[in-house]
Amino acid sequence: MLTPINFSSAATQAMQGLTGAGSQTSSALTGGAGATPTPFSDLLTDAVGQVDQLEAQANTAVAGLMTGSGVDVHQAMIATEKASMAFEMALSVRNKAVQAYQQVIGMQF
Repeated sequence: MLTPINFSSAATQAMQGLTGAGSQTSSALTGGAGATPTPFSDLLTDAVGQVDQLEAQANTAVAGLMTGSGVDVHQAMIATEKASMAFEMALSVRNKAVQAYQQVIGMQF
């Protein structure tokens, strides 16, 4: 019913793409022998889309609970907690990205 967000594999793929690791490692991550790594922006877009999908599922579960259309309390609670945790994780990633950006801007060349 609810799909989990796989931030760890997305982060691993993003780091491999950023560090320019060997072709064997990046091709193993993307699943093909000659495949190119997934751009970091696409990974972030997919992660935000998954967070939005979890939020929509939580809203649907809560609405179903309130209208009495067969949604159990525990299902609604699990859906809202998953959406909350996914949002907190996305917020943490954003905060780390902003912090890294600020550090790069503060460097003297």
